[in-house]
Amino acid sequence: MASAELQGKYQKLAQEYSKLRAQNQVLKKGVVDEQANSAVLKEQLKMKDQSLRKLQQEMDSLTFRNLQLAKRVELLQDELALSEPRGKKNKKSGESSSQLSQEQKSVFDEDLQKKIEENERLHIQFFEADEHHKHVEAELRSRLAALETEAAQHQAVIDGLTRKYMETIEKLQNDKAKLEVKSQTLEKEAKECRLRTEECQLQLKNLHEDLSGRLEESLSIINEKVPFNDTKYHLYNALNVPLHNRRHQLKMRDIAGQALAFVQDLVPALLNFHTYTEQRIQIFPVDSAIDAISPLNQKFSQHLHENASYVRPLEEGMLHLFESITEDTVTVLETTVKLKPFSDHLASYIRFLRKILPYQLKSLEEECESSLCTPALRARNLELSQDMKRMTAVFEKLQTYITLLALPSTEPDGLLRTNYTSVLTNVGAALHGFHDVMKDISKHYSQKASIEHELPTATQKLVTTNDCILSSAVALTNGAGKIASFFSNNVDYFIASLSYGPKTASGFISPLSAECMLQYKKKAAAYMKALRKPLADSVPYWEAVANRRVLLSSTESREGLAQQVQQSLEKISKLEQEKEHWMLEAQLARIKLEKENQRMADRLRSTSGAQLAQENAAAATAPSQEEGAAKVPAEPLQSTSLVPDVESREDLIKNHYMARIAELTSQLQLADSKSVHFYSECRALSKRLALAEKCKETLTEELKLASQSSSRLQDELTTTKRSYEDQLSMMSDHLCSMNETLSKQREEIDTLKMSSKGNSKKNRSR
Repeated sequence: MASAELQGKYQKLAQEYSKLRAQNQVLKKGVVDEQANSAVLKEQLKMKDQSLRKLQQEMDSLTFRNLQLAKRVELLQDELALSEPRGKKNKKSGESSSQLSQEQKSVFDEDLQKKIEENERLHIQFFEADEHHKHVEAELRSRLAALETEAAQHQAVIDGLTRKYMETIEKLQNDKAKLEVKSQTLEKEAKECRLRTEECQLQLKNLHEDLSGRLEESLSIINEKVPFNDTKYHLYNALNVPLHNRRHQLKMRDIAGQALAFVQDLVPALLNFHTYTEQRIQIFPVDSAIDAISPLNQKFSQHLHENASYVRPLEEGMLHLFESITEDTVTVLETTVKLKPFSDHLASYIRFLRKILPYQLKSLEEECESSLCTPALRARNLELSQDMKRMTAVFEKLQTYITLLALPSTEPDGLLRTNYTSVLTNVGAALHGFHDVMKDISKHYSQKASIEHELPTATQKLVTTNDCILSSAVALTNGAGKIASFFSNNVDYFIASLSYGPKTASGFISPLSAECMLQYKKKAAAYMKALRKPLADSVPYWEAVANRRVLLSSTESREGLAQQVQQSLEKISKLEQEKEHWMLEAQLARIKLEKENQRMADRLRSTSGAQLAQENAAAATAPSQEEGAAKVPAEPLQSTSLVPDVESREDLIKNHYMARIAELTSQLQLADSKSVHFYSECRALSKRLALAEKCKETLTEELKLASQSSSRLQDELTTTKRSYEDQLSMMSDHLCSMNETLSKQREEIDTLKMSSKGNSKKNRSR
């Protein structure tokens, strides 16, 4: 098969190569034709250049002739000017000369007129020929440039094609070589596969014989020893407890949680949509605060006011469904009994939508009939009425399929297991349809709101209500899109998870059998839990294994902790003693400070009394002594100003030493804690080092054993090599002997042939 495919591939490549060669020939022919055309055009261009040169020569000769004629005309005009004064002197002679000059002048004028006309004609012909030549030259040059570009393009195409052909040829040659190598390898593999198939057939034959013997033995044991077989009847199979798939249950609970979140987002959007629709009816097209609205809108408003009683149960039903899916249950359609209440709540909401749909359509018709409704607004209202019908139809379709999914948990014959996949697929399609309908509703309602906002009678209340309705419609659109994408992403998992349960082929026979199975599952779990009683006097093995490394190498061992506690107690006692010492020192310093303050106060009192006496004496003395009297209290005042300096200095010294003591104590505690930590780490490292030494010893022993086994295997290999070499030598000797025997037999055959030929010749001669 592989060689046939390779041959077909090679034939296809050869056909493509032949097609490309044919195209190459066509392109070469086109390039040759274009080159011939370019040569013809070049010849035409040369001929035009020659004609142009001739015309230029004629033009030069004509210009020279014109110059000569112009000079002659100037000479004649000069002679005429000279002849005019002479005619005034002698009239008689002038008359005859004037007649001659006039005749000459008329002749010259005629000749000049002819030359001028001829010159004009030649100028016109030269100009026309020059323009025609320029036009032809431009056309030929443009055509030549186009042909050169086409020739360059064709040459590039030819070069590319030749390069491509060479590459394809090289590639095909390489592919051919690779395919030949691959065919050889495939032939070898085919031979090996044939050998393997023969071996596998032998093994299969042996296994078949072995299994047939075991089957007979097991059948005899079952017939003799097993009194009851529950795999024969579907009713009993449905009661078997399936294997517990915890991952499946967690996945189903996670999916149910996501669905609950989406429904919780969708329910407020539906409530807002219906509520703001009710508010809009009250204010447009007639405001209920100013005038009475129509009876139809009143009834519609009453129905919309009841939307919470129909929408809220959807969230509650989904919450109960989520709570029913736990880790201990088996979640399939036969066991999800809480899906039926959710289906009933959805059916009640569908009845609510059916009830309000006629009122909604009539309300839109009333809006269209009002005088404020423009043609564009009427078109938007018609589109919204169609969208509302589609929305109700989509909800009805969704409720139908959800009701079908809820049937296996209540009526087992209502839905066959073969139809589960199609029902789930239709649910996904209905959700996508709901999303599309909500997109259309939000789009058309946004257009309607923009038109209504431009009306002259639009109030701020209407604008706000329209914005709220539009935001709720957008929220519904987003929620519907999320639910549709979520269901589409998980529909394959839903379809695959339906086979989870007892006996994949048959499943549960009825909801009652599913309920009995769950009861048996709980009993089995309770029984297994009762069997697992912990031993009282022993540590569990897993706990001992987990704590072994901690007991050997952890820094929180019992001895280290005891030493740390002892050191901490000693430090605490030392710190308490130091605290008491410094408390006593502080009390003594406080007493000294109080005594010093009292002494300074007495000194201040004495200095103040002396100051008063000196003031009284200074009042009785002369004014000359006032300066001296003023200088007297300077000393005690200076002494009074020293008191706060002493106190502040003592406070500074005290604060400095207290801060220094606190810093030193913190540094001491930090150093002690670090030393204890380092000590514990050193102990742990020493223990780890000891464990590493033990591991090293065990590894060295294992290495010795491995080296011994490797040396033993090498010895065995050498022995096997020797045995194979001996066998090969024996086989070569045997082959040599066989060759010798064959050569001898050939010689005998040749001699027999020669003898037979000689006999035949003798017979012929006779």
